[in-house]
This record gives sequence, C-alpha cells and structure tokens, in this order.
Amino acid sequence: MGTLSAHPSFAHPGKTARNPARRRRPFRAVLLLLLALVLLIPASAGAYLFNLGRIFDSETTKIENAFPDEATRPQPSFPGGAAGGAPGAGPAAAGGSPSDSGRSLNILVMGSDSRGATTEEATSGAGSNQRADTLMLVHIPADRSKIYSISLMRDLWVGIPDHGHAKINAALAFGGVPLMVQTVESLFGQRIDHIAMIDFEGFVGLTDALGGVQVDVPAPFVSYHDQIAFPAGPNTLDGKHALEFVRERYAFADGDYQRVRNQQAFVKALLARNLSADTLLNPLKVHNVVSAMAPFISVDGGLDAATIAGLAVELKDVRPRDMVMFTLPTRGTGTSTDGQSIVLTDPVAIEALSAAMAADTLGDYVAANGLEGGN
Repeated sequence: MGTLSAHPSFAHPGKTARNPARRRRPFRAVLLLLLALVLLIPASAGAYLFNLGRIFDSETTKIENAFPDEATRPQPSFPGGAAGGAPGAGPAAAGGSPSDSGRSLNILVMGSDSRGATTEEATSGAGSNQRADTLMLVHIPADRSKIYSISLMRDLWVGIPDHGHAKINAALAFGGVPLMVQTVESLFGQRIDHIAMIDFEGFVGLTDALGGVQVDVPAPFVSYHDQIAFPAGPNTLDGKHALEFVRERYAFADGDYQRVRNQQAFVKALLARNLSADTLLNPLKVHNVVSAMAPFISVDGGLDAATIAGLAVELKDVRPRDMVMFTLPTRGTGTSTDGQSIVLTDPVAIEALSAAMAADTLGDYVAANGLEGGN
C-alpha cells in the first residue's frame, strides 16, 4: 500500500520546491460541500451539533449578495417537481429560496483560483481576477435518500448573461458569485438554493484533521510539477499530497477529465472517513475537523448552522454509498473562435438532466445513462 505521510521527513526523489503562487490554484470547491457533509452525521453524534454550529456560524464568511436579481431567476422547486410563486414574491425575494424542507435542493459548490484577488471581491458581486477552478452542482432529492454531485468542467463553453460565450469559470471574474449563480441557473433552467465556496487551506486542514484519507488510485502516475509518485492501489494522503492528487491534470492523456474523476474519488473517500466510527465517536476529532474548515468557507446567508442541522436530521440515513458523483456529459473538446481550448456542451444531455432535476427523478436519469459509478 502506498502511503504519503505528513511527517516532516517525508520526501520524494526529484521533488522540487513548491511554488507558493501556483498553490493558489487547487481543487477548492468540493470541500465546501464536504463541510456540510461533516455536519450531515447520524443522530448519534447530535451532542456535537451545538458546538459545531457555533463554530460554523462564527467562523465562516457570509456572502451578503450571493444571488442575482430575482426577476432573472427560475422559480424554486416544490414537492412533485412543481414550481410556483411569482418572481420576487415570498421568501425567495430575499435571495435564496423558501423553506428547504420537503423539496429538492440544488447547492452550487465552487472553488476559485484567486490569482491575487480576494474572496471579498468575488462575494461582493463585482468583477475580479478570480476564476471558479472547480464547480459542482449538488442535487438533494425531496426524499433525502441520495446526494447527487454533478461536476462541471471548468472550460465548459457556455453563455454568460450579458457577456456572450466564454468558459464557465470566467463568470466569477466577470460578475462575482451572483453572475456565476445566474450562469449555472441559465444553463440548467434550475434554481440554485445555496452557495458554498472554499479556500484551499481549508482543504488541507480538513484532511490533516482526519489523520489522512485513503484513496484507491486506479493507475499509477507522477505529478507533473512536483514529481510526486502516486502508486496504484490504496494511498493514504495527508493534506498537501491530497491537494496534489486532486489538482493534477498534466499527467493524464485526457487532462481535466481525469482530474475531475480523481476529485470525485477523493470526495467519496473523504466522506467515508468523515462518517467512520473513528471520527464520529471522537468529539475532539469532530471539533478539529470543523474548526480546521470553517475559517476558509464562504456561504450564502441562508446556509447557516440551523439549516445544516435540519439537513442533518433529514439526511441521517445517507451513507457514502448513497452519494452519486458524475461529470456533466459533454461533446468533448474544441477550439473557440478566438483560439481558446474549450469543452463543448451537449445540449441534449443538459436538457435531459434539467428535466430530471425539475421532476425530482435524477435517480432515473442516472440509472438510464449508467452513471451510478461515475463517467
């Protein structure tokens, strides 16, 4: 079994010094979802919730202007897949959605490549130098039996409202979080109920707080920049090496596609670690996990500890096997008219996926397309 340790003496032959600037471009967004999942734990861990909630609410950053103008948005889903309510009316007018209970939910999880910009710039709604390096649309059905996570390729060529066509990750740079939400809502015709962002330091801290995470590497590879070897089979990764694992793309023939698959594999492994008895029955470890993550998290105002606690109760029976992760089907890669390397959307797949989300039948879509184990 390959083991990558956080011990100071750990080294790899040929490994070069890390470039601090480059380390600002990791897989960040996925872990924002994972913070929520840290709290989505069985009722047996309920004694921890008060303290975890206090840490979450006091240490996370709240995105004050997370959503676009209500008149531009799809209506929220209701039981049975129906939508209702006039634009701007009722609780949704505040930016988010009506009560989350009893209906399907969509959570946009993102991570950004700061490129010298700050989270405050992205969350202000103004343009900045940030890019959404990783995007995941998380769909939780009304019956709370599963969690579906749909990865969106960062180079997906889409229409960005009032900015023409561009790579989807540019929306954050053009108009901050509200424009990114509007772009994803326009792509799928589905309302985003909550938003979460994470900084890479939280990703490293969470992994180390758990004492490392074991990931089954399907085929051996060596990371392009730091020449770190990842042997085939189970690898126990500390935070820094996990970060290298999920951000690597140059070592693979299909680049970002394999990187996304690695990200998904790591999320599943991390979720399993979070829900293990070793974690849940150790109050100090649970406290350390949340404490390590919270300072590096930004969420919309509605995604507070009370909301997460409610989801914890509703999702108390969900286990790692109930989390389905796949990548939005595409038509492969291409080149834009201005010479950029892009990922081409598959309108047929998007339409079918959107219809399944609206009808709260995403499980049927997944089964019909053989996506239970990813793609």
